[in-house]
Amino acid sequence: MSVLVFADNSEGKFKKTAFEVTSYGKKVAEQAQTNLVVLTINGNDVSELSNYGAEKILKINDEKLINFNAKAYADAIKQAAEKENADIIIIDSNINSLYLAPILAVKLEAGYTSNVVALPSSLNPFTVKRKTFSTKAFNFTEIKTAKKLISLSKNSYGLVENSVKDNEEEFSPSLNDDDFNVTSTSIDKTKGKVTIADADIIVSGGRGLKGPENWGMIEDLAEVLGAATACSKPVSDLGWRPHSEHVGQTGKPVASNLYIAIGISGAIQHLAGVNAAKVKVVINTDPEAPFFKAADYGIIGDAFDVVPKLTEKLKEFKSNQ
Repeated sequence: MSVLVFADNSEGKFKKTAFEVTSYGKKVAEQAQTNLVVLTINGNDVSELSNYGAEKILKINDEKLINFNAKAYADAIKQAAEKENADIIIIDSNINSLYLAPILAVKLEAGYTSNVVALPSSLNPFTVKRKTFSTKAFNFTEIKTAKKLISLSKNSYGLVENSVKDNEEEFSPSLNDDDFNVTSTSIDKTKGKVTIADADIIVSGGRGLKGPENWGMIEDLAEVLGAATACSKPVSDLGWRPHSEHVGQTGKPVASNLYIAIGISGAIQHLAGVNAAKVKVVINTDPEAPFFKAADYGIIGDAFDVVPKLTEKLKEFKSNQ
């Protein structure tokens, strides 16, 4: 028996989530007194994974898998799990997992649970803590099947450096034409320095900005913080910002370390999407805005006055470091 982790990447580059899921997998393997195997698909510097406990790295290099394909990826992971006799398979909770996990669970005949936030509290029966009700609560889920598939919630476990000597091995799964009945014909990627999915800090704006012409101060604050920019649903609906920046229950949920909401009142759908953020800051003129009840810190004031001053103070602070 072994623990298999799938470490996803973007254009060959591993993101923080890949190192987090590897760190988590290493600890689960230690709990189960077995070894950790990490599977990569078209990853570049796979040796980075050994810094977080990847003792064995299976490398798939296949041009047909350059673009994400849920069915083909699921088939490849299944074959890797069979090769390594893995009973516990771990992936991260990114957007691709929404499509990958159900297919993979069926192929493995595995019980599956998502949004896991902690190490198993028990291996027999296998029990994990997960977020539920749009991150408003937690439950403990027991998986009774022989094989277990779980997805780790972003930014819930963290990075744990555990440098080991890695053993890299080429792996070529047998993929058939049925795996590619659905393929991507083109991909439009969001332009920007930091994406919402990868950001530790997010600066988000709402209708309180009054128009797209005022978005410069959001971008200025984001730049000084090294943050991603985001927006509320009304802003994307109005066309002020692209839908890819829409944060909320009907947009993209986030789990950043810091979320700054500017001119966002805090509709329940928006709050559900940002509830997993570690620290939430709101800037709004309305002291009765619902966001103040959910925020860790609040500033009652005009964003057009507060945000430029905040940006300047941060610039001064950074220049003195």
